[in-house]
Amino acid sequence: MKMPHIVVIGSLNMDIVIEADRHPQMGETLLGQNARFIPGGKGANQAVQAARLGARTTMIGAVGADSFGQDLLKALDNEKINRHSVKVVEGSSTGVASIFITNGDNSIVVVPGANYQLTPEDIDTHEDIIQDADLVLLQLEIPLETVRHAVKKAKALGKMIILNPAPAQSLPDDLLKSVDYITPNRTELGLLTGMNTEGEALEAAMRSLIQMGISNVVTTLGAEGSAFLEENGNLHEVTGYKVSVVDTTGAGDSFNAGLAYSLAMGDSLEQSVSFASKVSALAVTRFGAQAGMASLEEVTRFGNNITGEGTI
Repeated sequence: MKMPHIVVIGSLNMDIVIEADRHPQMGETLLGQNARFIPGGKGANQAVQAARLGARTTMIGAVGADSFGQDLLKALDNEKINRHSVKVVEGSSTGVASIFITNGDNSIVVVPGANYQLTPEDIDTHEDIIQDADLVLLQLEIPLETVRHAVKKAKALGKMIILNPAPAQSLPDDLLKSVDYITPNRTELGLLTGMNTEGEALEAAMRSLIQMGISNVVTTLGAEGSAFLEENGNLHEVTGYKVSVVDTTGAGDSFNAGLAYSLAMGDSLEQSVSFASKVSALAVTRFGAQAGMASLEEVTRFGNNITGEGTI
């Protein structure tokens, strides 16, 4: 079976992960249990998950000329991800994410560093890579100007495009109209539309994105699972899977990579969302974003062993 070529354009960060019993109050000092340095960044996380599923994966991004940058490049090498289109920026530090974990949940502060040195010119330099892709996957931890240019380039080359609009921010109409699939969580959906996304209002908010020109909207809903709306107007809901949660870091990235892999394999959107839900469910059962990402064999085995659906 020919594996799809997925090109991920996005961020690479070193995650500095702190574990503690609770979040500190303003001005308070707490003692934590662990501090770890783990390769991350939404772009790199999604690339690693795509590669673990078996896709031929290429990463376009930037790191600094420092020890963190070298560690992140080695991490891509270990996953057999083509990283020759990841540039090393002299005079800039590698991106860093400070992740605070308590009771299985997390809060994150990202310092972009070299990620913000990825330019539209870099996208032009690697046009041949995009031309060879079956699917292009992007997020928003690189400059918006670069994202817009990459989407425009991929669109002109006739490529399938998924945009994960995270971190949440307002997006221009021309960008929204050019993507095939957009994957906001509930908060991001609210920011994109300016609408309430709770309860029955969720569907109206998702439909407003379709009216903006996006072909398909997939909204992740955390413990509730996910929902997707196709261009034909059909709304579907997928319930989350019951698993023991260890760490939610990277769950959304696993979902997006799983969705990308399945769509690139030619599956329907319904099949792809179901597959992505299994991928992300497995991701939260292990510590660390990239470390917790499952292989295709593990996802298949998990799917075969499911006895019921419920909350994650």
